[in-house]
Amino acid sequence: MDKVKTIAINVAVVVAISLALLWGNTLYRQYVQFDKGEKALLAGDFTAAVAGYEAAIHMYTPGSSVVPRAAQKLWDLGQMAEGRHDTARALIAYRALRSSFYAVAGSYAPGQDWIARCDARIADLVLQQKGRPGPSGN
Repeated sequence: MDKVKTIAINVAVVVAISLALLWGNTLYRQYVQFDKGEKALLAGDFTAAVAGYEAAIHMYTPGSSVVPRAAQKLWDLGQMAEGRHDTARALIAYRALRSSFYAVAGSYAPGQDWIARCDARIADLVLQQKGRPGPSGN
């Protein structure tokens, strides 16, 4: 019986270490992608900024402060594009934000508030593109 107990403990330790390493690696890559988004934004590269922030969200780790920051950055990019009347880029930013949270959904679906906000903005912008005022009256 002691042998079975020792094996079970060893397996549990290996699993715990493996999960910790996986979580740490994912968190590190999340920070790297967020940093790529920040550098691209500073360089004025909209496409690379969206890609960096979107990738950071795709590497979702529970409790990470990077995910809400990346989500806010994508939202801000959409808002800035709207302010410049660049509907195409605004749609890119909002759709990237929305699809990022859809991509990480599993038994737990984070970002439902962001998805709802993006759905509203996307619907409004699509109506504007068709020449009809959206629900917000724009």
